[in-house]
Amino acid sequence: MKVLVVGGGGREHAIAWKLSQSPKVSKIYVAPGNDGILSVADCIPLETHQQIVDFVKANQIGFVLIGQEVYLVNGLADQLRAENILVIGPSAKAAQLEGSKSFAKHFMSRHKIPTSASKTCHSVEEGMEFLQMLQAPYVVKADGLASGKGVFICEDLAQARHGLEYILQQSAFGSAGNQVVIEEFLEGEEASYFILTDGTNFISFPSAQDHKRIKELDQGLNTGGMGAYSPAPVITKKVEQRVIERIVKPTIAGMKNEGHEYQG
Repeated sequence: MKVLVVGGGGREHAIAWKLSQSPKVSKIYVAPGNDGILSVADCIPLETHQQIVDFVKANQIGFVLIGQEVYLVNGLADQLRAENILVIGPSAKAAQLEGSKSFAKHFMSRHKIPTSASKTCHSVEEGMEFLQMLQAPYVVKADGLASGKGVFICEDLAQARHGLEYILQQSAFGSAGNQVVIEEFLEGEEASYFILTDGTNFISFPSAQDHKRIKELDQGLNTGGMGAYSPAPVITKKVEQRVIERIVKPTIAGMKNEGHEYQG
């Protein structure tokens, strides 16, 4: 079977590397890929959704696995499914969980999934008004995709205002910053928990943690990732069971009930 992986980062490299170990996979393409991926797959410089669809048809690709979020948010999975092409990746509506922090926060609230207090704001003044109700430090986030860089941990209101102005008025993250999500600060370790789901059933992957902030001792700005390690020591068996029962299952069920069945 021939497989196409869509994306160009370390995640897509890892996926291609693992797929290369399967006796069922005869050929792996990655679009656009990167130089490191060339050791396990062919990198194809495809840019548009239509180019990807045409390539899949012309090369008899067995299935497509979409890694990079922007393709999912912009509806590549929907376009592939419309052409009866097998794809691993959520629809554009389901991908809002990743593509819009505001959508995710409201979704969690509707389905009683634990999350910090927050508010979606569209102006600096609206944001500052909400910040007065919180205690420092403050969390200011661009609503959309910002490659891991759209989050500011602010020690005081002056820093928070600067973050709001940077996102909303200076358009530092383009359309991803048309609105911001302000959250109360939660102190503790952060870990990622991964699953693969068909919209009803799911299987779990190992957890992971990444080195997020640019300086030692969790100082400085958030980055797009300074390396990662897996599994995450903080995700014990007990914590994992809580994650499954309080986050994973309610999320899958909630998306299905709202008509945005999550597959991927």
